[in-house]
Amino acid sequence: MTSKPDKDTSTVILGTAGHIDHGKTTLVKALTGTDCDRLKEEKARGITIELGFASLELPSGRKVGVVDVPGHERFVKNMVAGAVGMDLVALVIAADEGVMPQTREHLEICQLLGVQKGLVVLTKLDMVDEEWLELVQDDVREFVQGTFLEDAPIIPVSSTTGEGIDRLRKTLDSLVVNIVPKAPAGPYRLPVDRVFSIKGFGTVVTGTTLSGQISVGQEVTIYPRGLETRIRGIQTHGAESNEAHPGMRTALNIQGIGTSEIRRGDCVATSGSLRPSYLVDLEFFYLSSAEKPLKYRAPVRFHAGTTEIMGRVLMPGDEIEPGTRTCIQVHLEEPVAVLPGDHYVIRSYSPIRTIGGGRILNPLPRKRKRTKPEMWKELELLAKGEPHELVEIHIKQAGLRGLAPVEISIRSGMYGKALTKLLDRLSGSRKIIRLEGEERIIHISAFEELCQKALQFLEKYHQENPLVSGISKEELKSRIFPASLQARTSTQAAAQKILNRLISHLVKQGSIIQEQDEIRLSTHKVALGQREAEIRQALEDIYRKAGLATPSRQEALEQAAKPDEMEAAGEIFDLMVRDGTLVRLRDKLFYHPDALSDITSKVLKFFEKNEELGIDDFRKLSGGISRKYMIPLLEHMDSQKLTLRVGEKRKLRGKK
Repeated sequence: MTSKPDKDTSTVILGTAGHIDHGKTTLVKALTGTDCDRLKEEKARGITIELGFASLELPSGRKVGVVDVPGHERFVKNMVAGAVGMDLVALVIAADEGVMPQTREHLEICQLLGVQKGLVVLTKLDMVDEEWLELVQDDVREFVQGTFLEDAPIIPVSSTTGEGIDRLRKTLDSLVVNIVPKAPAGPYRLPVDRVFSIKGFGTVVTGTTLSGQISVGQEVTIYPRGLETRIRGIQTHGAESNEAHPGMRTALNIQGIGTSEIRRGDCVATSGSLRPSYLVDLEFFYLSSAEKPLKYRAPVRFHAGTTEIMGRVLMPGDEIEPGTRTCIQVHLEEPVAVLPGDHYVIRSYSPIRTIGGGRILNPLPRKRKRTKPEMWKELELLAKGEPHELVEIHIKQAGLRGLAPVEISIRSGMYGKALTKLLDRLSGSRKIIRLEGEERIIHISAFEELCQKALQFLEKYHQENPLVSGISKEELKSRIFPASLQARTSTQAAAQKILNRLISHLVKQGSIIQEQDEIRLSTHKVALGQREAEIRQALEDIYRKAGLATPSRQEALEQAAKPDEMEAAGEIFDLMVRDGTLVRLRDKLFYHPDALSDITSKVLKFFEKNEELGIDDFRKLSGGISRKYMIPLLEHMDSQKLTLRVGEKRKLRGKK
């Protein structure tokens, strides 16, 4: 991490691919001067085991990062890790051997990972004659038909003599010029392909920057482990830099984390930008070269970024035939942190061979069951939908929990201004609802379903409780919202905001009436039968006659109703409290309004001649009632702003 700064801003990665011993590493050395076989074992065995990296300066002066991959079938997983982020591939084929098994598999992997540009390099030119070379070129041209290399240049070279190397450089230069640099959209992501330590600097991770940009000093998270760290230093293409952009071969010096805590397959990313998951929804192409149908729950090796994880394939049917394009879900043994649109490769469990791959559709799905075909149809929509349709699908699927913008980004792959514009469009067409003061968005269908559920609940509630005028807001919320939504702290505020919006909407619509904290259908009216009316009148008479020494609720009910009428009488009593026929004070005391009006008049008349009201004065005014009644009555007058307590006495409020 001590090289001099380089002003090169190239964002092109050239990768090799091809069969073992076809001269990939020797070719890279002839082009760049760098021997990518750095391990003792590689030197001893004469084969590439790990990924190698070099920098190539083209005739135009533009620099390109080079990734050299192993060709042995045992190390294809390392090749897949190196192919991530390739903009251009050099498919290396030895002229003396032609197309071999790993030639085919490497080309399949490049196609599955979305590589779209490249060329074919025929090595070992010095070992064949012209007639043989022509035959090999014809075979190669036939081999690449139907692939992204169909019209690609085929360049014969000898890495030993140097013949054809200059032509190769010029051809690469012409190809690189036509590659559009990746825009730094989305969060920063670097799938880790190497981890090591440098004395005096600490832990360094390397990889190809996939998206976003990073600067020295920025805080990042290592996924899926969730380790928080800070960037101490950056190198791009072997030179010190203050930042890294998509497509750059990047080395990050990270702070406070040891090499044992990170491994190939982890991803350094903007904090909060990814969510690890054991499930992934996939658009899947099952290669025609696969030998047999892929069975439901078949064990597979899932490769995404630089990681390899064991998993099992879930699908709507029993099996998938070779050559089929479809949608599947993979249940992984370890969590993975990916984004929609990322490419992946699937290899069979045993024997190990590449069998398919494609694009990730949803990195945070629910488990899909074969017994529910509609869950799989949703995957087809994700595979074919436009961006606004994808966002709408994810918001709709979230139900009342809704999604925050960052969650929408993780599920849809939309970011920044593009996402804002898209959400504005959906909001304008009344497809979504943005909750005020809360960064959470719900789909209109979830809101409308909740409104319908609320109306149905109120109708049933009124039928079962004809003598009850309505229900409290909190009770309504507890009855119509899922318990999980109310239990989570993160969604409680959202639930309350949805409820407020629901009530406002239904009131405006004329479906319900809200009076203070009570909610009822606008069509609901308490209708008392003859016996209920008699009980109500009896209760009112009891409290009117009782004056200030009132009976308890239970005592009044026992006086007014028969034992088998107690439940209905209790509902009538509560109705009388709600409509003001009875007034409740603390300590469960109830009064008729006439009694309260009478004692209020006496107190006001008392203050016409007196400055203060004491306990004994109030006892005389109230007819000698006990403290059980006096204290609540005095406190009631305080709460009504009639009197003001000063020590043990009261004064008339507003009177100096």
